[in-house]
Amino acid sequence: MTVPARPPPHFPPRRGSGLFASFGHAWAGLIHTVVHQRNMRVHLTSAMLVGLVGSGIALGLAEKVTLIFCVLLIFFAEILNSALEHLVDLAVQQFDEKARLTKDAAAAGVLVLALGTVVIFAAILVHNWETVRTSTDAIIRQVAFGIPLTACVLVLVLPQRRPLWVDLLAFLGGGVLLGILATRSASMVFSAMTAGLLFVAGSAAYTRRREARSTGQPPGDSPISGHKKTTPANMT
Repeated sequence: MTVPARPPPHFPPRRGSGLFASFGHAWAGLIHTVVHQRNMRVHLTSAMLVGLVGSGIALGLAEKVTLIFCVLLIFFAEILNSALEHLVDLAVQQFDEKARLTKDAAAAGVLVLALGTVVIFAAILVHNWETVRTSTDAIIRQVAFGIPLTACVLVLVLPQRRPLWVDLLAFLGGGVLLGILATRSASMVFSAMTAGLLFVAGSAAYTRRREARSTGQPPGDSPISGHKKTTPANMT
């Protein structure tokens, strides 16, 4: 009795299926979103500013947890929005009003979370205004080193073409600035968060260059990202 041959899979198999491979796929999804979604780059840069405030001003545990949760929630929403956009583009190959409404609704969810985070951030600063007022030295230090650090992250995530040494200088310079700030940090949790964001930005810059080499095209946003297929509005 001959056993019929198993038909070939419709999709190429993933490289590995274990626990570590799953983490690798999730990490690739995060970096892909940073590379190809403009709003994710905005969220990443904004998260750096939140981390600088949290590491420079002594906040209570509740305030710290709230800010970190807000940052993570916005990241989650933007990643989910990106996944939904790719799914809609895969299912709908031409303009469709329902597809446009689906993308707009998903983008609206991210917008609501972002606006809510701004309100929460302002409320925390107002509630801790006395602490903010008496932390002049810390604020000056965070501004003096934090703005160049944020600029380094911004350089790493920008899609424009640039020499390799610019990315290397931005990543190494950001690491040096982060190390200086960490020596006087009011919260090592926020310092660790800013270090993680810098690493994400560096990984995004590396991935963009690798994709550009493999495709022979200049680095930039993916032509299928955003609402380009199904609607003229581009929220991501």
